[in-house]
Amino acid sequence: MRRNYIYLALSLLFYASAGAQVTISGKVSDKRRPISGVNITIKDAYDGATTDSLGRYSFKTTEKGEVIIQASSSGYKPFEQRVKLDGPVTLDIILREEITELNAVVVTAGTFEASDRKKAAAVLDPIDIVTTASANGDITGALKTLPGAQQVGESEGLFVRGGTAAETKTFIDGTLVNNFFYSSVPNIAQFGRFSPFIFKGTVFSTGGYSALYGQALSSALILESIDLPERTSANVGITVLSGSVGYQHLAKNKKSSWGFGYGYTNLALAFKVIKQKQDFSKVPAYHNADANFRIKTSATGMLKYYGYLSINRLGFTTPSIDSLGHYDKFEIGNTNIYHNLAWRENIAPGWKMNIGVSYTNNKDDIQSGMQDEDKKDVEVGGLEFKNFKLDTKGNYLNAKLVIEKRLKGLSAIRFGSEYNYSNDKLVYQDYQGQSYPATVKENINSLFAEGDIYITNGLAAKLGTRFEHSSLLGKTNIAPRASIAYKLGKGEQASLAYGIFYQNPERRYLPSPNDLEFMKATHYIAQYQKVINQQSFRAEIFYKKYNNLVKTGSSTGQEIAISNNGYGDAKGIEFFWRDKKTIKNLDYWISYSYLDTKRDFLNFPSAITPNFAAKHTSSLVMKKFVQKWKMNLNAAYNFASGRPYYNIGFDGSNYTFRDRGTIPNYHNVSFAINYLPFIGKENPKSYAVWVLSVSNIFNIKQTYGYQYSYNGQRKEAIVPTSRMFVFLGCFISFGIDRSEEVINNGL
Repeated sequence: MRRNYIYLALSLLFYASAGAQVTISGKVSDKRRPISGVNITIKDAYDGATTDSLGRYSFKTTEKGEVIIQASSSGYKPFEQRVKLDGPVTLDIILREEITELNAVVVTAGTFEASDRKKAAAVLDPIDIVTTASANGDITGALKTLPGAQQVGESEGLFVRGGTAAETKTFIDGTLVNNFFYSSVPNIAQFGRFSPFIFKGTVFSTGGYSALYGQALSSALILESIDLPERTSANVGITVLSGSVGYQHLAKNKKSSWGFGYGYTNLALAFKVIKQKQDFSKVPAYHNADANFRIKTSATGMLKYYGYLSINRLGFTTPSIDSLGHYDKFEIGNTNIYHNLAWRENIAPGWKMNIGVSYTNNKDDIQSGMQDEDKKDVEVGGLEFKNFKLDTKGNYLNAKLVIEKRLKGLSAIRFGSEYNYSNDKLVYQDYQGQSYPATVKENINSLFAEGDIYITNGLAAKLGTRFEHSSLLGKTNIAPRASIAYKLGKGEQASLAYGIFYQNPERRYLPSPNDLEFMKATHYIAQYQKVINQQSFRAEIFYKKYNNLVKTGSSTGQEIAISNNGYGDAKGIEFFWRDKKTIKNLDYWISYSYLDTKRDFLNFPSAITPNFAAKHTSSLVMKKFVQKWKMNLNAAYNFASGRPYYNIGFDGSNYTFRDRGTIPNYHNVSFAINYLPFIGKENPKSYAVWVLSVSNIFNIKQTYGYQYSYNGQRKEAIVPTSRMFVFLGCFISFGIDRSEEVINNGL
């Protein structure tokens, strides 16, 4: 779980080259007049300045050797130039107007983007994702500080705008990822499996997303892996919880690369120091290995492969709420294998092709039971159902082809097809040793088409349609989608989005003895955005209508899907503000979401606010690099108003409320300090970073909900495994080639 700090630490190696201070100054113009508000920075470093009203800039740096000076401003092409810092540098810069993406309106309704390719539309940079104090180096942990995402601590996943975690899907290089998170554990949220550093772009859509993606009612997380690394490098990480090694090799002609990594995490020491709610009989232990290669197939083509293997296990007991003096036991062993192969190529003038194939094999071995006060396995009368074994194995294949034709200006059309195959097998063994096997196979075939229409630089639209057919449901759907954006002024625009989205019922309800169909959500979004002079503001209102949600009933003591008569809606308003300008050397952002949602699905007796939806959520994230101390300081505060909780029971004919209420408000303050001791040394052969991180630093009591005894007479609060967690580690990167930057995005 805490292996994600390895990725967090590696991000800080971006900044580990420095020396005596050197002044860099100059003037920026467009040949005719000076340009104010231009961001001048050293690539992958903190140092920089903004031009004044006369286009002048000046700043000091402790960087040494060759560096890349960057200049960027909305409406102009990005500028880069290498300079050697062997004394004061004067660099006058001429920017060229960008009559394409940087001064054209961007269709962004419902979407946050963090990528190297579209910084004009970006709200977060990739480095922000892994230096957010409350994220623990996890991609989705950082995204939870953005508006639209809920603070749900007892279950993994992104709960977006009143939707379940299953309503958000993740895509890597265009293809669907199954089992993005570690396998579920009762009342303990799991982290994502993948290192943030294999990605160069992150698009988090909270609604109204592209027709190129489907099978997600609420949200899409779209990740793009890096291309060639900028240098050959190796790294070693040693912490009180884990160890890791990694290597990336860039060919001399810089047209191919390969690499690998391995990490081992064991939480035994942490659990001895920090008391856990659970009694872990098998302390969480994780083996993770990955390998990759990248080949530049032409001037415009790139072939990329990423492979991943994870083996982990854990087991614990908790006092049984059903039988005093006994314990509930849970054990799980998981093996996950993932492969992703992607190829992009310009196949003719104005024509581009993207092909992607991904495969996942996931195996879970789960054992549940009860133990007596001596921690010996027992069967308790009336609770025999708690003793079982469940072995699951899933094979998932996703393939996608996208063809793009560039039209006049920025206008383009895209079309293609997608194929999803899944084969889920399980064997359930009850307390008597009786086995019940089951297999669920699904084939989903999709066609899609989408067009970007730029009427002017200030008016653009995106129109698309997606067609899907499910062999398991025997049903077909057609989902139209449309977005429009209008430029109001420099860095300022308004957007509208509409779309219909379909998704299969969850696999645990399939196949069903009843005739089920696709679940459906219709999105309506209006957005205002202003990004200028290192400040960003976004406001968004939304309405989402649910139809055909799954309703469940009881059959021989089991919950089964009985119909698609469920319904619901979600509406609200969201704000996001980011500021790098007002307070010198401080970068912070604030997000707020108001959500009003109700739904009648599963066994709900009526339309109610689901237990995963808080009416108010907010986050404050702050980042500061103190060069004098060689430290990076990060802090985050997360808030969520109390969510509802319910105990719903079956009285023989109907589902009714046995108990209901609201949990206390959620508060979490996290803090991280990162020390870079190699700052001040010229051209070091290795770089290191020390990491100290504390979550819930004020030890605030957090309650996620309540669990009930089988008869409903007792309830117990669902709380974190521990109130506070402390992490300490050191990570070292070794440079092999003579490169100026300490960049290793491939590990």
